[in-house]
Amino acid sequence: MEITVLGSGCKSCKRLLENVKEVVAELNLDCDVIYQTDIIEISKKGVMKTPALMIDDHIVASGYVLETEEIKKLLR
Repeated sequence: MEITVLGSGCKSCKRLLENVKEVVAELNLDCDVIYQTDIIEISKKGVMKTPALMIDDHIVASGYVLETEEIKKLLR
């Protein structure tokens, strides 16, 4: 599994990244967590609002910070 946080490096984007890392550690998941900050690459994926969360090449959330419980639901 590959989990990618897409964002510009703002406070909200970093918070989403930390929430993802917390969930991955708590659930002891074997996955890669990537932080993509290249705006050109982000726009190529069709993301118009950041932060965004992508799981295995599928955008699952965009424009807001998911809380840890929301992330857990997406990863189950």
